[in-house]
Amino acid sequence: MRYFFHIGYKGSSYRGWQKQVNAKSVQESIEDVLSNFLKQEIHCIGCGRTDAGVHSSQYYFHIDIKEKIEDHLFFPLNRMLPPDIAIYHITKVDHKNHAQNSATERTYNYFIHTRKNPFLSKISALYHITDLDVKKMQEAANYLLGKKDFRAFCKTPDRHNHTECDIRKAQFYIDKTGKFIRFEIRGNRFLKGMIRILMHELIEVGKNKITLQQFQNCLLSKTPPNPLNLAYPQGLYLSEISYPFLKQQASEEFCPMLKIHQWRAIKIN
Repeated sequence: MRYFFHIGYKGSSYRGWQKQVNAKSVQESIEDVLSNFLKQEIHCIGCGRTDAGVHSSQYYFHIDIKEKIEDHLFFPLNRMLPPDIAIYHITKVDHKNHAQNSATERTYNYFIHTRKNPFLSKISALYHITDLDVKKMQEAANYLLGKKDFRAFCKTPDRHNHTECDIRKAQFYIDKTGKFIRFEIRGNRFLKGMIRILMHELIEVGKNKITLQQFQNCLLSKTPPNPLNLAYPQGLYLSEISYPFLKQQASEEFCPMLKIHQWRAIKIN
């Protein structure tokens, strides 16, 4: 039997989702608990990878086991997990459904705050910038829409079968104080490091360090920025995963920045 687990996690204490040698990962933390609880070795197949320090307010993985998982097991499993990982739903699915391969769309949010705040240091990225040109950043983000080759914005392009992605949303928001900025990006797939590389370059556009033309030229020529830098990880959230056979609401508790501000979309005339 195949079960989909709908979870959220705060990534500050982990080296990302994927299990690795000599590093604490979300996958390993969950597999240890499930293996102990279900009295068998459990391997979780995740919907994708997240970098060290990156969060997920909606994440899915699946496991295959012979025994039925009873509904009452939901609460003891959550008690055994670390406080920064939570299970929201456990759903039995058809064996052909795959946590990674069956996903049709992924949405990420990136949060920036511009004044130091100790309560936001691990859930939002601090950039000491008072005059970001967010409209110019939105203009650059509009170049990303559609099916394009994002080879220039990937850490390891040769490890992918191809580097084309279909970006369906790339929208900046600002709160009413002007001190908080959010970037939401949605697409069918994303490459390794792609969103953080894009975010760094978009911030450079907003700081007038690079022009819109330079940003677009990187995309069209497939030539990476020099140097190739990534935005801070703590501002990034995997926010939503879409499947044709499953619809469950993401948790705002694991992405509090979404609900504590009144966000206004940046429009280009």
